[in-house]
Amino acid sequence: MIEQAVEAFVQEATEILATLEDQILSLEHGATQQKVDEIFRALHTVKGSGAMFGYTCLSRFTHHFESAFELVRAGKLSVDSPLIDLCLAARDIMSEFLAFDGDNAGSRELLDSARVAELVEKLGRLTGEDAASGMSVGSTPKTAVEEMRLERTHYRISFVPEPHALKNGMRPDLLIKELAELGEISVRYDASNVPALSELDPTEACLGYVITLTTTASRSTIEDVFIFADDAALTLEETEVTASLVADPSSPIPPEPTTGQEETGATDARPATGSAGPVARKEVRSESIRVASSRLDDMMDSLGELVIAQARLDAVAQDIDDPTLESVVEEVSRLVVGLRDATLSIRMLPIETVFGKFKRVVRDLASDLGKEIQLITEGGETEVDKNVIDRIGEPIVHMIRNSIDHGIEAADAREAAGKKRMGTVRLSARQEGGEILIAIEDNGGGLDTDAIRGRAIERGLIPEENTLSEHDLHQLIFEPGFSTAKEVTSVSGRGVGMDAVKTTLDALGGTIDVFARQGRGTRVILRLPVTMAIIDGLRIRLGESVYVIPLSSVEECVELSDHDAARRSGRSVLEIRNEMVPFLELEHLFGQSGDGQAKRRVVIVRVDGARVGLVVDDILGQGQTVIKSLSSFHSSIPGLGGATILGDGRVALIIDVATLVRSADVPRAASVRRAA
Repeated sequence: MIEQAVEAFVQEATEILATLEDQILSLEHGATQQKVDEIFRALHTVKGSGAMFGYTCLSRFTHHFESAFELVRAGKLSVDSPLIDLCLAARDIMSEFLAFDGDNAGSRELLDSARVAELVEKLGRLTGEDAASGMSVGSTPKTAVEEMRLERTHYRISFVPEPHALKNGMRPDLLIKELAELGEISVRYDASNVPALSELDPTEACLGYVITLTTTASRSTIEDVFIFADDAALTLEETEVTASLVADPSSPIPPEPTTGQEETGATDARPATGSAGPVARKEVRSESIRVASSRLDDMMDSLGELVIAQARLDAVAQDIDDPTLESVVEEVSRLVVGLRDATLSIRMLPIETVFGKFKRVVRDLASDLGKEIQLITEGGETEVDKNVIDRIGEPIVHMIRNSIDHGIEAADAREAAGKKRMGTVRLSARQEGGEILIAIEDNGGGLDTDAIRGRAIERGLIPEENTLSEHDLHQLIFEPGFSTAKEVTSVSGRGVGMDAVKTTLDALGGTIDVFARQGRGTRVILRLPVTMAIIDGLRIRLGESVYVIPLSSVEECVELSDHDAARRSGRSVLEIRNEMVPFLELEHLFGQSGDGQAKRRVVIVRVDGARVGLVVDDILGQGQTVIKSLSSFHSSIPGLGGATILGDGRVALIIDVATLVRSADVPRAASVRRAA
């Protein structure tokens, strides 16, 4: 139980720190009170929970960070670029503490390191604390009388944990200790719910707490102490204000207000009606739960087997031809489709979870290179399969680094070229059919086609006399080790970034395109499948073999007339509604003989914005397709994106339409409108 609670804390703290980075970066666009409060609450939660779950070093360091932000929250410290830099550095240190398993030797060594000491010293300068003495810098120590002359408020706090609270990791003693740091406290215990010793369960919370607190802290500061104590009944009541006329430091704490109960009796922790400003926690039913991704993968595997079994049941029903059985199979099919859609939706995450990480990347790189660059994101709400989300981050980082280092010019150079000093990297996402399109665009200098060609000739990638189109030259930047940089820097120049991008995209079944204009900028488009588990597919027959074409790529199906089949004018073309569409005969591409029938069919697909036909022997229908990965011996074959199991138990190959068409060297201007 304890291990699970600690694991839950680490997961929650990791999410908080990821959000914290975005919150800190958002301060550059204006430090509103809401933003500042959100950051302070995040720091307070990590500090308190860290101390509760044994991450004391993390808690101690976060305390310094929180103290600095308390001044921002109170309006005594302005937000500027140096403060944001300091906050980002402190957030990174918090992540390092979280990576350690509690307070081990590594976390203590980090806490005592010169790097952390320097950061704590900088935070101390902001808060006015001298690290050596702990006193306020530039001010004389206040006497006890002067401290008492500050305005103080008397609070009565009733706190009753729920019975299961201790199992969830609650530590009432630490909460009381934190309250004691805010002022003078007195604690009474409510033992009315404590059972007989023979019935006592040591894992359950039985005690209630009645705390009187005299403090100069604000009400919100006291509420923040209990910010993560959701499984408890809490009442916070302001009972008396001691104004600045208190002269005697030995003056007793103001008496507790009369509540109509005996002093020795049990204290009712429920909020009193008509009390002045009580804070009562209502029971909130959670609308979301945390589930390990491995469980989702297991559920998806089981669903895949269910889809295959449902396809077999469908085939059996067709053979038996029983109306009653067919109605049952139809109902099962409907339920399986609904279950598939629900399961896939659980695995879908907004791509904003990836986009949010790049704000820091752009800011840090621009600062290192001395450039003025802003990042604009669009379409962050677009949802993508979790497996795609987990693997797409690194390729995007490589392309953003290239845009900042190679693409966008220095501010003075941009100004001399008639551009704005501030360069822009635009990151956008949208869904198009069964694909997710991610675009990385910059308004820099574009790609130097001559430099790319010269480097390609130098490396022997193309012969000197060969003339490639601008598009084909741009594709050379994805060759292993290819780089036009004249010197290697800490950012780029080794020629491994774009090669890694291409490798990852190929593994995901995606494609990449580059469009650039000299002096105007570069646009890179990644095309990725929405999901890598189950798709809707069109089953086609070629001879005795069955193949599957992803339905998201299919536009229409037509018959191949004798006239079109006999046309040979350098390339095979098909006339569809006055449009000439080139077609490919799959039997030739796969080295497989057809069945020789006269009437064949053409599946029209769209690749890179152009229409292309795929000639097949027959179209068998459409249905759900469970994608199974190919072996290492077959995964590199162009045109194949995986395999699936049919209802009769046979294996059908899934066609990767985009790769197949490109490997067949079909022109990009594939379809041509015939003149009227």
